[in-house]
Amino acid sequence: MSDKPQKKAYQAPEITVTFEARRCLHAAECLGGLPEVFDRSARPWIRPDGAPADRLAEVVRRCPSGALQYELAGGGRETPDRPTRITRTPAGQLLVRGELLLDTQEGTHPESRAVLCGCGSSQLQPYCDHSGPCGE
Repeated sequence: MSDKPQKKAYQAPEITVTFEARRCLHAAECLGGLPEVFDRSARPWIRPDGAPADRLAEVVRRCPSGALQYELAGGGRETPDRPTRITRTPAGQLLVRGELLLDTQEGTHPESRAVLCGCGSSQLQPYCDHSGPCGE
């Protein structure tokens, strides 16, 4: 795994969506939520001008891993859930939503959504990368 985040930005006049592939756990909330924007068979696979910015932001917020993020033109960003909520999946992953500061190999990062490794096997600590029993 790469030590540096690999975020790719997809821009439209009213919104920019970023995607960090190494954090994606393929929950498919994006694909099911806005297939006219998110299409794995197309290039680019994210077309942020395919839906109104407010609707796109709503679907991006469904991404449990935080692999998808957005910024509105003029600087508007996601407001973290309050209070922060942590839920353990049956496999042991920790789904976290709220106001977070996560310590990673790259430093401390503010987050609003993440799926954290509950088994200690992930090569992407503290995030789950599906490499251990909690990611199955």
